[in-house]
Amino acid sequence: MADIVRSALWLGVFALILAAWAWLYFMAVGMDLDLIGRPGEMGQRMAAMDPRMDMYMPMAEFGPLFAMWAVMMAAMMLPTMVPTLTTYEALMVSADGTRAGWIGVLLGYSVVWTGFAALIAGIQLALLFGGVVDMLGIAANPLFGAALLIAAGLYQFSHPKAVCHGVCLSPMSYFLGRWRTGFTGGVRMGLGLGAFCVGCCWGYMALGFVGGVMSLLWMGLATLAMVLEKLPQIGQYVTRPMGVILIGLGIGWALWPVVMGG
Repeated sequence: MADIVRSALWLGVFALILAAWAWLYFMAVGMDLDLIGRPGEMGQRMAAMDPRMDMYMPMAEFGPLFAMWAVMMAAMMLPTMVPTLTTYEALMVSADGTRAGWIGVLLGYSVVWTGFAALIAGIQLALLFGGVVDMLGIAANPLFGAALLIAAGLYQFSHPKAVCHGVCLSPMSYFLGRWRTGFTGGVRMGLGLGAFCVGCCWGYMALGFVGGVMSLLWMGLATLAMVLEKLPQIGQYVTRPMGVILIGLGIGWALWPVVMGG
């Protein structure tokens, strides 16, 4: 019975990840966007809409934006949670863990990222009404996109990144230092892990505003980068090279209009 429950829970996690990616794909298709978030004819009309116009525009309202970001969090962050959940399972016998605690860890982690979804949806609305991004979340000024890339790259070398990444890279150490039993204990540990994970990965999420928050290419690359950073075998060797890449892309993004104009 225990094996059946375990299999069902893991299948549920993977089914949720697949469903989230499918939802995002069909949403992008419905908005006439390609894989890199570039709009077709209908998408261009949507991007050009003024959010201050007196008409219903879902991407200019908090509810639809929050729902979109919440689904994106499920699609992008749940895959990075797999090593942590596997680590908890390894402690279920030796440290009196339970399947309810496993669920609690997952729930607490998801609550934090859902809160982050609400925060970044609010930020997107502010940027939209401030004219910094368009209706599709695409930066209106190349310098803004370049600044985001460079800031995210510099953050990869910072002390807060190192601390948060250390927790994400070694969830075993986190569990051993803050172990709590039962469902409530799992939720508390999940909340803590989620907070460190946000501290580690928020920069990748902010990069959605560089080329558009509905870019499936950005979502896929960001998810890959975050998964690689959390793999114990290679995670410590990925963070700073990623910072160099992002800074280089930011400089290139800033210089591109000059080069093309020249």
